Parts: sequence; C-alpha cells; structure tokens
Amino acid sequence: MVETLNAEQIMNHYVEAYQKLYNRKPKDLRPIENGWVIVNGARMRISELPFLTAQLQLEYKQGIEERRSVVNRLLGWFKKH
Repeated sequence: MVETLNAEQIMNHYVEAYQKLYNRKPKDLRPIENGWVIVNGARMRISELPFLTAQLQLEYKQGIEERRSVVNRLLGWFKKH
C-alpha cells in the first residue's frame, strides 16, 4: 500500500510538471507491474520518474527566465526610444 501510494505521488508530480510545461496532460502515463510505468509510450522504472520530473521543471524554469529576459530587454529598448 505504501509503495503504491508513493508511486501515485511520483506520477502526480510528473503530471503537474508536464502540465505546467506543455499546458496539457501527458498522453500516456500508467503503472504496470513491479515498479514499472509507461510514460508517453516508453517503459521505465518508477524510480526514474522523479529525474524526468526534475528535467521538466528545469525546462519550465528556463522558459520563464527566457521570457523574463526578453521582456526586460524590450522594456530597456522602449526606455531608450
């Protein structure tokens, strides 16, 4: 039961990160047997999913920083002109 709950939490964190980055739910995320999950058609261990989640969160953060940089450059340009 505890292992199942942990797997559910891990998958929920992945879904949250995926939605934040892509503005939609992943097409395919489901547990299979013995600590394995299907993630967008790929089979992987549930223990690998937190790393993938961290990668999604990093991409999201980098996207936010890039947009902030563009906005700041535009503001600077408008102040000059």
